[in-house]
Amino acid sequence: MSSTVTPQMVRHAVERILPLARRTPVVTSRSIDDRAGLRAWFKCENLQRGGAFKIRGASNLVLSIPPADLPRGVVAFSSGNHAQATAIAARHVGAPATIVMPDDAPRAKMQSTRDAGARIVTYNRFTDDREAIAAAVLEETKGTLVPPFDHPLIIAGQGTAALELMEDVPEFDALVVCVGGGGLISGCATIAKSIRPGIRIFGVEPELANDTYLSCASGERVTIASPDTIADGLRAPAPGKLTFPIIQQHVEQILLVTEDEIRATMRFILERMKILVEPSGAVAAAALLFGKLPRDVRTAGVIISGGNVDVEFLATV
Repeated sequence: MSSTVTPQMVRHAVERILPLARRTPVVTSRSIDDRAGLRAWFKCENLQRGGAFKIRGASNLVLSIPPADLPRGVVAFSSGNHAQATAIAARHVGAPATIVMPDDAPRAKMQSTRDAGARIVTYNRFTDDREAIAAAVLEETKGTLVPPFDHPLIIAGQGTAALELMEDVPEFDALVVCVGGGGLISGCATIAKSIRPGIRIFGVEPELANDTYLSCASGERVTIASPDTIADGLRAPAPGKLTFPIIQQHVEQILLVTEDEIRATMRFILERMKILVEPSGAVAAAALLFGKLPRDVRTAGVIISGGNVDVEFLATV
């Protein structure tokens, strides 16, 4: 398969993922607008099936697998949201799923993955190589790999979130998206720039998981130690081989937020907007609340990427 991701691929993904992905709502908040000093629209992927945007990319890939290959199953590696999404998509097409997950993944995400029928193989994210473990499973099953971000169909599927947002809100200055491995922002930037070439794209990372920030600064992919951020969905140690060139081409700047800013944003959104977001889902909004965007940005579309959070952790927020 070509490594190219095109706007047309994103538009094709819209039709393919219809059986599984929801069209999520867009909401506004006067409290956030007043604090941020701009007008914002929030695409609520925390209300997506599986609780996160990941169902878009996973279903776009899984629903493209030839029927003859489905009995061999699918294999994925993920800290949680992609795991759930892959398990849901695999169950829909009747394929067995094996998911490689860190042993410290949020319990809610791990249980939801099991509930969707997947077999889980755990690993230590500080000492083990999840991709090597997944490769060993693939060698045994001869199944199909469903990577979390670095695949054209995954990237194209994630881009449908921005396409929906821009259909619902025709005009805003900037698109603000969290960054882990880069699949979401790559897909969103690809379609957004094709619709409105002048739109400004900003990525947001936790300070403790700043691999894409460092990579953009150096002009090449940088790998960091396993990030220890509360934003568990953004712990990729390096941007993807496919996603990084797209980020370099389309993203104006990678912004950084602190762990305290992520926690404060989760609480602010829950109290003022009555919306539950996970730490990764709060990262993009934190950039607005804490003044990280350039001052000349007056309107913004923001992707709230997910809402899967353990109740015990939520109590600490």
